[in-house]
Amino acid sequence: MKTFNYNRAEIKAGIVHFGVGNFHRAHLEAYTNLLLEDPSQRCWGVFGAMIMPTDGVLFNALKKDDGIYQLTTCSPSGEQDSMLIGSLVELAWGEIDSEPIIAKIASEEIKIISLTITEGGYKVDFNQSRSVFWYVAEGLKRRMEKDLPITILSCDNMQMNGNVAKYAFMSYFEAKYPEVAAWAKKKVTFPNSMVDRITPVTKPGKVTDVCCEDFIQWVIEDNFIAGRPAWEKVGVTFTHDVTPYEIMKLSLLNASHTLLSYPAYMEGFRKVDAVMADERYRAMIKLFMNRDVTPYVPVPEGVDLEAYKDQLIERFSNKAISDQVSRLCGDGIAKFAVYVVPILKQMLQDGKDISIEAFLIAVYCKYLIGARTESGENIAISEPHITPADRKLISGGSPAEFLKISPFVSLGLDKYPVFMEKYEQFYAMQVAEGLKVLLQ
Repeated sequence: MKTFNYNRAEIKAGIVHFGVGNFHRAHLEAYTNLLLEDPSQRCWGVFGAMIMPTDGVLFNALKKDDGIYQLTTCSPSGEQDSMLIGSLVELAWGEIDSEPIIAKIASEEIKIISLTITEGGYKVDFNQSRSVFWYVAEGLKRRMEKDLPITILSCDNMQMNGNVAKYAFMSYFEAKYPEVAAWAKKKVTFPNSMVDRITPVTKPGKVTDVCCEDFIQWVIEDNFIAGRPAWEKVGVTFTHDVTPYEIMKLSLLNASHTLLSYPAYMEGFRKVDAVMADERYRAMIKLFMNRDVTPYVPVPEGVDLEAYKDQLIERFSNKAISDQVSRLCGDGIAKFAVYVVPILKQMLQDGKDISIEAFLIAVYCKYLIGARTESGENIAISEPHITPADRKLISGGSPAEFLKISPFVSLGLDKYPVFMEKYEQFYAMQVAEGLKVLLQ
């Protein structure tokens, strides 16, 4: 097994990261681990800030191994490559004590606060105690006294994630810490970034082990007020405009994941590679990418879009990764809003064929309302960002009322007769029958 080629005793933390889950440890940590081999970059280690009550098991396991863990990358051909990652040089769990996290944010060595808190994590609850917003505000309050600027870098799967982070944090600051808000307007930057690496739930083994695909990509807007790592030395793309990369990835990769997940789960599939081995799903995904999404995707300079789509099909089919369909089904309310709704809105305005989208939303409706697969198996629904109003609409059991839940309400889908006709048609069908109609 490979190991890192630097002395961890020489590494200083320059980044505080919230959300030390699998994706973060397969992505930002993987890039940073490589970068730390450069002697000029030894000030960019990562301080892991764990603030969820559920983080205890992982925190204790990582702490026991001094933050070192094993990352295994798996190629579509089945080759596996394991290495030890040493870039996570400090850890704290807010459930034990919040002070180490706040003090670290305030320290002069820290130049970046990075985040993987999921798409729904940017919904601000102003009354929640010890949220990520509270930790950052408390840390910035101390930085403000020394006038130490900082960058807040979202690494979550959202279009314009830096803008989303800025809106969320500034809303919180303005409501709760007005003096911090005034200072942050001049002294905090929020770059947009696009992240990509399929990282399933950890396989059996040590709880700290992470398994992911061998593909990795990170595109970042170069807007760092206090300095940044030279990540470009290890393959990261810095740009003035992340937008084309974001739209391409969210609309093709993430939306396709959402499209395959609910029908496949309802039919009894549990592994993504098994879904992709089914010709019906491969055909539907290709039709969705080519007919529905491609007309709305700006192609970044130097990118071959057809090759990118072919590579996505190959990545989804990776048997060595064997991603979980249930993982893709989780947090659908947040995912639909980010991955599916923006292009569906344009398709409706342009009068395009929305059969696939009607099919997907109909199946998602049955998935949430019935909470059972087609064979009658109970579904463990994971919707952490569901609102009380959404819950009420879903529990009512009406397919028409379901279209008023938060991701879809702004679309006014009931005003589009063609959509409603297809939606009701697909709702009355089994998945197999719906797929047959889509592909005939």
